[in-house]
Amino acid sequence: VCEHSFYVPGVAPINFHRNDPVEIKAVKLTSSRTQLPYEYYSLPFCQPTKITYKAENLGEVLRGDRIVNTPFQVSMSVEKKCEVLCNLPNKPVTLTVEQSKLIAERIREDYYVHLIADNLPVATRLEFYSSREEEEKKKEKDVQFEHGYRLGFMDGNKFYLHNHLSFILYYHREDVEENQEPTYRVVRFEVIPQSIKLEDLKADEKGLCTLPEATGSAPQEIDPSKENQLLFTYSVHWEESDIKWASRWDTYLTMSDVQIHWFSIINSVVVVFFLSGILSMIIIRTLRKDIANYNKEDDIEDTMEESGWKLVHGDVFRPPQYPMILSSLLGSGIQLFCMILIVIFVAMLGMLSPSSRGALMTTACFLFMFMGVFGGFFAGRLYRTLKGHRWKKGAFCTATLYPGVVFGPRSAVPFPTMVALLCMWFGISLPLVYLGYYFGFRKQPYDNPVRTNQIPRQIPEQRWYMNKFVGILMAGILPFGAMFIELFFIFSAIWENQFYYLFGFLFLVFIILVVSCSQISIVMVYFQLCAEDYRWWWRTFLVSGGSAFYVLIYAVFYFVNKLDIVEFIPSLLYFGYTALMVLSFWLLTGTIGFYAAYMFVRKIYAAVKID
Repeated sequence: VCEHSFYVPGVAPINFHRNDPVEIKAVKLTSSRTQLPYEYYSLPFCQPTKITYKAENLGEVLRGDRIVNTPFQVSMSVEKKCEVLCNLPNKPVTLTVEQSKLIAERIREDYYVHLIADNLPVATRLEFYSSREEEEKKKEKDVQFEHGYRLGFMDGNKFYLHNHLSFILYYHREDVEENQEPTYRVVRFEVIPQSIKLEDLKADEKGLCTLPEATGSAPQEIDPSKENQLLFTYSVHWEESDIKWASRWDTYLTMSDVQIHWFSIINSVVVVFFLSGILSMIIIRTLRKDIANYNKEDDIEDTMEESGWKLVHGDVFRPPQYPMILSSLLGSGIQLFCMILIVIFVAMLGMLSPSSRGALMTTACFLFMFMGVFGGFFAGRLYRTLKGHRWKKGAFCTATLYPGVVFGPRSAVPFPTMVALLCMWFGISLPLVYLGYYFGFRKQPYDNPVRTNQIPRQIPEQRWYMNKFVGILMAGILPFGAMFIELFFIFSAIWENQFYYLFGFLFLVFIILVVSCSQISIVMVYFQLCAEDYRWWWRTFLVSGGSAFYVLIYAVFYFVNKLDIVEFIPSLLYFGYTALMVLSFWLLTGTIGFYAAYMFVRKIYAAVKID
């Protein structure tokens, strides 16, 4: 009964006729309090006769989705008042003490259950009265949606389970020819969970039940210290809706305020361009003056003591310590940069919509593997420039240093996925990095405009503000300020099960980030060379990544203020993943800053006449 037409891959609409079964599947249980997803049947819910799991893509596995069938019988535009879900017709389900304990535990940890119907996630409607004044309560309701539904609730120290689900499904009637049967498409899926005591449900021999009047019913308590008897029941209500199939995701995505977004983005753009203007003016004017001075006829110069960045021309391109590690980190940075750029761009064009689950993660993983070519190429070329000669070891270092750190903590991933990831790493990424490295190493190294002296110059004593840590603190503020708001939305997408879809904004923020990192880095390297300190290679890389330090501080702030994680394991998980994010961010911003500074240094030394 499915007529497929061409849409974004994986999300073609399904047309239903009246009475066609609409399958309800379960995705997982999640909680923003523990951050540990569980699969649906980890709790003693009603099971179908045969449990089948959907084949999953890489992204879904990494997110912890395990999509599975459920025994709910739902048919297109067929109402159900109240039906018993399992142990038909009306035998109550008995939960053992263990099962009752487990359910009580999950209710206490604030777990939500996620179901999908025709690939649409279920939502619970929350209604707020927006105006506080009594007389203005002219049905001024703000409707917000919550993902999934709460497993249960607590009252004092008693636990109550939501054992009755009222599904409300909305359909859109498609236009068909005169004599054809009408077709429908599912455009929204809501649930009202209720807790109703066994005695109040009054199930009969046909497996039908009656819902009690709202006022007099008692909720279904789960006592963790003994066996509990209850019925799992559900009802189905269909409503016609004028939402088109194409815009059926909009309700899920308008959960956060877009206006705040625009405001903050414009704010960031203005600040960054203002600063950029100032910085560029200062740097260009100062440089013009410097270069003009240095290139003046030497007759006056002989009497004056030379100072400033021209002095270190014989040492500025002296290779740093540990050139292999530096080039490897920069290679990984380039790899990350290309991946992030392409992913955000593709997502901005709307090809990775939230309706194709896990697409973002899958794309990101594969792109990171394939971008190994570029990472290897840049790393190899830089390593050659820094007078390195052990290219095979360098390539191995590039291919394993950062990915090794990332793969280390991924212990929560199921074993087959782990094997698949390792195969991708050693089968795709490693050879590609070697290939890129080989070509990069064979290519002409970057030409440095001045020769390096045999004997290194002495570095004068530096002022306190030229310290690395002060540099990191100073350099991190601008890029962090530019992306600060976006960070909040990304964090809530990762940790609070929100959908993230504002990729247009993200693309803008990414551009701003690149611009601001480059400028800060150029300014820092200019000051450093003016202070006659020519050890800029590592330092630029470290200092440009300064905003990662602020991201770390923000993550701690977010943890304390926004999340109610209390237990040890979830906290460990949070900080483990945060550490990975911060490391990746540092590599990314450090690389952007490094290449900007390197180009700048080559430019300015090419402009002065040196005897």
